[in-house]
Amino acid sequence: MHTYNFDEIIDRSGTNSVSFEGWRQSMFGSDKNATFPFDDSDYIRLWVADMDFATPPEVLDAIREHLDRKILGYTRIYDDSYFAVLSSWFRRRYEWAIQEEDLVISPGIVPALNRLVGLLTEPGENILIHTPAYAPFKHAGDYHGRQVFYSPLVQQEGYYTVDFEDMERQLADGAKNIKLFILCHPHNPTGRVWSEEELRKMGDLCRRHGIWIISDEIHCDLLRKGQQHIPLARLFPDNDRIITCTAPSKTFNLAGSPMSHLFIPHKAVRKEWLRLYAEVLSPLSIVATQTAYASCEDWLEQLKQYLDNNFAFLRTQLEAEVPKVQFYIPQSTYLAWVDISAYLEHRADKNNVAMDFARHGVLIEDGKMFVHNGEGHIRINIACPRAVLAEGIKRMVKALHNL
Repeated sequence: MHTYNFDEIIDRSGTNSVSFEGWRQSMFGSDKNATFPFDDSDYIRLWVADMDFATPPEVLDAIREHLDRKILGYTRIYDDSYFAVLSSWFRRRYEWAIQEEDLVISPGIVPALNRLVGLLTEPGENILIHTPAYAPFKHAGDYHGRQVFYSPLVQQEGYYTVDFEDMERQLADGAKNIKLFILCHPHNPTGRVWSEEELRKMGDLCRRHGIWIISDEIHCDLLRKGQQHIPLARLFPDNDRIITCTAPSKTFNLAGSPMSHLFIPHKAVRKEWLRLYAEVLSPLSIVATQTAYASCEDWLEQLKQYLDNNFAFLRTQLEAEVPKVQFYIPQSTYLAWVDISAYLEHRADKNNVAMDFARHGVLIEDGKMFVHNGEGHIRINIACPRAVLAEGIKRMVKALHNL
């Protein structure tokens, strides 16, 4: 078995990287030439959710081989082997039998959310999400003028659970007129992997109240050892009002290769999607995705072990250097959700601390970036070489002591 090098430090400058070049605009809404305390090249970037690891070499080799064919023309998926590879992945890893007729392609899950909200709801119909939340869930509602209601997750010693009483109360409230629930599964930013019991409760609630569900399962492959992901649609095979969103982007560091898979069992909705969004696809994205699912399972298993070790390293360092911080290793994702509220007791605004960390040379997202119910927290991307993470933690600790 090939051993992959996740300790390699890769220079991302000059690549139009959101992480490297775009942080001023994305994090702070600043002009690209805005002045910050550190030189651009000196920042440790632990914010946006792509990885600082090399994309699997098998994928890069397959792209190079395709480039040798010399033409990048109009492309769609015609080869049956593509779906066969995808089907094998979900069957082997999640015991889920996907249906080829349900599959549509999107350039990403964020564009898919923006499209689906308009397809599944009418003006005056609204949306429910759990909070803290991945901000594009709210933005998709805002884009269409739909009100987005929040059902806050309940946290006890870093472990987040669903408040089912609140969720049912809101779904049953005719004045709110909620018609769509967007589920993050596994959850970003907390990293929860929802249990079968939790999933069945959420699915039953929505079915009882006639609610559509979009289940964003993009983080499903990035599980800690011993965890198991259960696709929501697998538990409700007869419910055609559940739309599942998946992608290789997080799993194989292919965020810049626009290719996401949506499973839409509802025939009328799927027909309307295909009428409106007849995609021409990137041939390189097709090659990258098929190769990743067919040939990169060993890479993924080694990645997960490296991530497990990075999380353990982060926890050890935080316990030693800033013991008042509360951090529990998440069940999935490569994102650490860290409670720093004990260091913010004197501050009225506990949601707005990203600039404090930037002044110490480390880029980390704060609670305000996760819609609601994230006060006093930061999110750290630990998908980077250990040496980079160690330097980022050192700067973060210094910032915490100076808050």
